[in-house]
Amino acid sequence: MTQPGTIPEDAVVEVETDGYVGRITLDRPASMNTFSTDLATDLDAALRAHEADDSVRAIVIDGAGDAFSAGIDLTEHAEYEDGDGYEEWVARMEEPFATIAGMETPVIAAAHGHAAANGLGLVAACDLAVAAHGTMFGATAPKVGLFCMGPAVPLMGAVVRKRCLELLLTGELIDADTAHEWGLINEVAPAGEHVEAAMEYAETIASKSPTAIQRGKRAYYEMEAMGYADALEYSNEQFAGLCTTADAEAGIEAFLNGDPLDADKWPDT
Repeated sequence: MTQPGTIPEDAVVEVETDGYVGRITLDRPASMNTFSTDLATDLDAALRAHEADDSVRAIVIDGAGDAFSAGIDLTEHAEYEDGDGYEEWVARMEEPFATIAGMETPVIAAAHGHAAANGLGLVAACDLAVAAHGTMFGATAPKVGLFCMGPAVPLMGAVVRKRCLELLLTGELIDADTAHEWGLINEVAPAGEHVEAAMEYAETIASKSPTAIQRGKRAYYEMEAMGYADALEYSNEQFAGLCTTADAEAGIEAFLNGDPLDADKWPDT
């Protein structure tokens, strides 16, 4: 179970586990789950709590109410007076993006309604993403005199440059089918079934070797920033390390015997 004491009782996220899958629900429905300082802080704490829980092998993030997340809570803008204050504020908003990239546990977004600005960034930052039919996505900050600079960072790795800049420069919304075509999301689910679809991805991941998935995700993000030759050399080192693990020994033996391991039979379970 998620470690007690790491998430405040009045948190604006709901956190639970279902088998090997952790779930985090953004819970500011009256504000369309916009990123307040509290939501960003609580989301980051929930991600870290699930990451520290050895029983959690995949995480699903969804939103309560009518939207996944409509961006940053602009009512907080008036609380700051200078660049240093705004930089500290926005750094808190974007911290979950960095946390997801640094985690070994895969994270899957389950979006519906709207995923705009920081909501778009969260979808892009997640390792996989599902959206309900009818979901709208956009880097809408230019409409209020801002720019989605933080969300642009994960978005650069999720879609090709021209599509990334189209979202960032126009500030216009695209629908779920377009987001799927552009590579921003993995699947468009029927309306109301987005969480179920994301859970299916999570359960599929959770059925595989925990050691392989965790080391593999970490290696992917390391290799992404490397040159081709360096990435190949690093991948060889990481693969060799995996070959020495109990998961590899048990998984290969079971496969060769015609009885592949299921979620409950991995040595680290």
